[in-house]
Amino acid sequence: MANTDSYIDWTGCELVERIPGKVSGRPIVRGTRILADTIVQDAELGSPLDEIHENYPDLPLTTIRRLIAFARAQCGLPVS
Repeated sequence: MANTDSYIDWTGCELVERIPGKVSGRPIVRGTRILADTIVQDAELGSPLDEIHENYPDLPLTTIRRLIAFARAQCGLPVS
């Protein structure tokens, strides 16, 4: 892991950025203040994609899917 405050190494994901001073420098979805880990955790807890999108309407469904796929690949899980 790259950082203890994130359980996923988002370094290779172009959808995620870290900006010192913005959301404490934690990994966020590029151009937002939305924590990338939160999107993945919602999915892991069983939230349907439509519900995640409803909670974060500024994120396109394709971005949500790509974040989840990246995280699954990082954890060695099959990307569905």
